[in-house]
Amino acid sequence: MTAPTGRRPRHVTVQGRRVCHRVDGDGPPVLLLHGIGRSLRDFDDLHERLADDFRVHSVDLPGYGGSLPMAAPYTLPNLAGFVGHYLDAVGVDQPVRLVGNSLGGAVAMWFAAAEPDRVASLALVNPAGFGREVTIALRLLALRPLGRLLLRPTRYAARRAELSLFHDPAFATAERIAYALEVARQPHAARVMLETARHLGSFRGVSPHWREELLARLERLDVPTLVVWGDRDLILPATHLDAARARLPRARTHLFTDCGHMPQIECAEAFHRLLRDTWTAEAG
Repeated sequence: MTAPTGRRPRHVTVQGRRVCHRVDGDGPPVLLLHGIGRSLRDFDDLHERLADDFRVHSVDLPGYGGSLPMAAPYTLPNLAGFVGHYLDAVGVDQPVRLVGNSLGGAVAMWFAAAEPDRVASLALVNPAGFGREVTIALRLLALRPLGRLLLRPTRYAARRAELSLFHDPAFATAERIAYALEVARQPHAARVMLETARHLGSFRGVSPHWREELLARLERLDVPTLVVWGDRDLILPATHLDAARARLPRARTHLFTDCGHMPQIECAEAFHRLLRDTWTAEAG
């Protein structure tokens, strides 16, 4: 598989399976977690910026990007469990700063709720978990056999998916489209995507069952939290930020203007600055 731009990723064995990751820099540990159907490439820019002052880990969740699928069902508890096993495998034995986008935000929250002593802070980037509303493209995956048909790897589908992530279509580059198509052609890709999506919700939207359990547990934690959103998000609407403010009143929040589902890409410099300022204030 083609390596991401910048430094080449490496591989580590986690629970007997090959996992693709990048590790750079020195300092307090940071772990970057991508969204559903995505890869560590979504954090290339942020990874390199943070590596000046932190030990930064970007990882492909199992079955995504360059990582092999896990044997366990694709549930949030199992994906959060993978995070713990990954940290063990790479020798991170101190609290880590977690940054999670979309599904990665929900995984980060679940891990924090399950193992709070291992989490120094949370930065949630357009995270799943604060509302039922989600793009129709993901809701349709719950319908059999339509879901598998929708995941047939074509250049048109890859381009459409990339365009949905950004307010500025210029970010849906030919390189990103080509890599998305390459990943979608892996033999396990559709199964992993469908299992994940169907655990998270149904045609009606994101399931309230895991959301309520997760938020109730998170409300009781004393973990410094930053929640950000792009105001033009077509995947998870920016109104979810209001729900995050209501459920996590101690969290710091920010709304990026003219920005879609991935502020870490579309507002790279401003997002990095906000993240660093937040972590500096937490340390002070």
